[in-house]
Amino acid sequence: MKTLLVLRHAKSGWDDPVARDFDRPLNPKGQRAAVAMGRYLRAEGLRFDHAIASPAVRVQETLVQVSNGYGETIAPAWDKRLYLASLGTLLDAIEALPDTADVVLLSGHNPGLEELVLDRVSAPGPLRDEVEQKYPTATLAVLRFDIEHWAEASGADAELVRFVRPRDLDPSLGPDA
Repeated sequence: MKTLLVLRHAKSGWDDPVARDFDRPLNPKGQRAAVAMGRYLRAEGLRFDHAIASPAVRVQETLVQVSNGYGETIAPAWDKRLYLASLGTLLDAIEALPDTADVVLLSGHNPGLEELVLDRVSAPGPLRDEVEQKYPTATLAVLRFDIEHWAEASGADAELVRFVRPRDLDPSLGPDA
């Protein structure tokens, strides 16, 4: 059994005058949402053996704030391929994960992360419907694969066991707040 925690980066600041999209930082609401998600991970006992992430500034800052809420430093393997990665690139990265890791945190960007969840979860259900509707920033999806090796992930269905948005944790983190 392998489990993948799929975390989209928190809300970034479009008002910040950076030259490149890669360098966009989080805005204050995004920082709060990431801390809330870290607290949720800790409260629910969601632990992971390994982490991989896009090196974009907004992902780096998300993981710092998640760490603050989680109470432990998250030190991912930074993978440039994960910056705005397509479904195929994400599956390649997952297949290359070490089999010694049973639970992995993957942090990156949409639309790739949403496509990953929808591609691997074929069974209909209310959680999948929510993913299909929208995969907001700082949202966590937990996928459980009935596989022994990560290399089998692209050919395996996953069970979507959680889909948690920041607004589910704190209504002030919702879109209308």
